[in-house]
Amino acid sequence: MTNMTSSTDTAVDAYFAMWNEEDPSARRRHIETAWTGDGTYVDPLLEAAGYEGLDAMVVGVHTQFPGQRFRRTSGIDAHHGRARFGWELAAPDGSVTVAGVDVAVFAADGRLAAITGFFGPLGDDDRA
Repeated sequence: MTNMTSSTDTAVDAYFAMWNEEDPSARRRHIETAWTGDGTYVDPLLEAAGYEGLDAMVVGVHTQFPGQRFRRTSGIDAHHGRARFGWELAAPDGSVTVAGVDVAVFAADGRLAAITGFFGPLGDDDRA
């Protein structure tokens, strides 16, 4: 079920703009629009906290994957101050470097408080 609000849309749009912005001043504005000052991000390879940490993380990704851009690949599935959405990082020729799902927690003001990122599709259930 999708329950999108304007603040959810704004935060997620600014989150993707943050990842793709090369200009440091513009990126900082996207970070402040998307995140609370103590927001945290974790995925299997990266970890960041606060505006400075988030900015440094993005700079590192730009260095490792020059010219590549993140894009959302799904709608935003949101409820109770949480959301999930699919994404991918693609090269200029359109080839996908990595894709995954992010799970977000929102603060009371609608900005991101935390994101946990996962790479690849959901795994098989091998409990059967």
